[in-house]
Amino acid sequence: MFLFSCYTGLSFIDLSKLSVNNIIQKENGKKWIFINRTKTYEPVRIPLLPQALLMIEKYRDDVRATENDPIFPCISNQRMNGYLKEIAEICGIEKNLTFHIARHTFATTVTMSNGVPIESISKMLGHTSIRTTQIYAKVVEQKIESDMEKLENSMAKKLMS
Repeated sequence: MFLFSCYTGLSFIDLSKLSVNNIIQKENGKKWIFINRTKTYEPVRIPLLPQALLMIEKYRDDVRATENDPIFPCISNQRMNGYLKEIAEICGIEKNLTFHIARHTFATTVTMSNGVPIESISKMLGHTSIRTTQIYAKVVEQKIESDMEKLENSMAKKLMS
């Protein structure tokens, strides 16, 4: 579920309710998620990336998922975050890893860093205001600034040698 959210930006509650009825195939053959966000009731339309489609396919026949019609077998958000904390410890990740980080990853690493316009990201995340989405842009700007400082330092060292 966490990885699927990294590729779709879906919140935990929206992902836990996601069913095959929410996957729509357009005339061009592309599959999309069509839902209304639980939190804001905003309509959300998300084109599915190949990585997300592979995850849907993997769980297509999972009995735990098909009993109540969700695409993925679900656990509580609290239990999910507990597992993510364990994974972070095992992997030496010092960041407080929660399910919501997947949504941030979609907004920053998957979309914004790859040139998707902030207006499109805002719509896919179901934000009612683009100001909410702009918070993610600040994260990306901080990363760009940090990366450029590293580059500047590296270039300065090369000039000195």
